[in-house]
Amino acid sequence: MDRRAIVFFVLTSVFFGGTFVGAKAGLTAVPPLLLLGLRFDVAAIVLGGYVLWRYSPSALRPRTRDDLVGILATGFVAVGVTNALIFVGQQYVTSGVSSIITSLNPILTPVFAAALVADEELSRRGAFGMLIGLVGVALVVSPDPAQLMGGAILGKMLVFGAAITGALGSVLIRWADSDLSASIRTAWGVPIAAVFVHLLSLRADESVASVVWSPTAIASIVYLGVFAGGVAYITYFTLIDTTGVIRANLVFYLVPVVAALGGWLLLGESLTMVAIVGFFVIFAGFAVIGSEELSYGDLERSMSRLAS
Repeated sequence: MDRRAIVFFVLTSVFFGGTFVGAKAGLTAVPPLLLLGLRFDVAAIVLGGYVLWRYSPSALRPRTRDDLVGILATGFVAVGVTNALIFVGQQYVTSGVSSIITSLNPILTPVFAAALVADEELSRRGAFGMLIGLVGVALVVSPDPAQLMGGAILGKMLVFGAAITGALGSVLIRWADSDLSASIRTAWGVPIAAVFVHLLSLRADESVASVVWSPTAIASIVYLGVFAGGVAYITYFTLIDTTGVIRANLVFYLVPVVAALGGWLLLGESLTMVAIVGFFVIFAGFAVIGSEELSYGDLERSMSRLAS
């Protein structure tokens, strides 16, 4: 990764990780699917304003089937369905269990990439590094084993479904190989996610009248929409385009770290020594991954550049 990609990786991890703190604050006043829909509404406004300011009208138009597939993979699969499954599933499982299951995303990504994206493969050392990272996530979250293995099967299935759709959606974006920039593609996709989630909210009989418009609720919606939505979606989907889907999805190993630190700093939650050890284990996993090219295709391209 170059310096710009590293900055985007950190921003994505921080803003996605902060979603936990923002959502926990917002859910005290707003029903879950409605909160998610409002997040997408704000994100759609931010993204729409940005691309209208940044790009010419001709650059904003989808022109090919690949452009449409990329937009649908972004908005409906990677953003809409994935987040809806997480928000609904978390009604039945703890955030710790949800974090563990969601962190299977980087493990699932190479499976879909192997089937759909010819230029991305995972070396043995890269796979070993990912497994180390997953162990670190488990230490950070430290869920009750009884909660992880027993009960609430519906919630676990929904969250696992989110890990699958998140990995699949990100790989489909690379597979589509759209000519649209990540910002434009996301600006088209997020409104699709907003419509989808609002329809689910209506189906669940959630009502705007039930919302308590407190400063906390407003701050939560603004953070989730502007930073964890508009900004983070641009940085994340740009990472997929520029670094590859396998590398980009490693952000989901840092999300629990940011969530744990945010809960400790802002919500007064405890931070155990086991969790701190987990931080270092995750970073050790990154060190293993970074010590070797994740993709043999990337290595071959590097050798070609050196030869030329």
